[in-house]
Amino acid sequence: MGMDIGLSHYLTVAAILFTLGTLGIFLNRKNVIVILMSVELILLAVNINLVSFSAFLGNLTGQVFALLVLTVAAAEAAIGLAILVVFYRNRGSIAVEDINAMKG
Repeated sequence: MGMDIGLSHYLTVAAILFTLGTLGIFLNRKNVIVILMSVELILLAVNINLVSFSAFLGNLTGQVFALLVLTVAAAEAAIGLAILVVFYRNRGSIAVEDINAMKG
């Protein structure tokens, strides 16, 4: 009698996460950390899609790509936060307006 969780449920969750990530990027133009978190939400939505379609189709290709996306996301977060720490030490702020002032 229980309700089965199907492919459409996973795709709905992924669509909601993708929308939240996109809104976080476009509505927040002040905080770089929130922008990085929004990018991570978008990558999480992509991973949910890859794994759910992989399970639905019965092959491992989507799961392998999800591991690749996880690796890229971890590297992006580590490098992005390291750049922010160095930028904060040099400028004393991590506001997006200050980062835009770095253009040569």
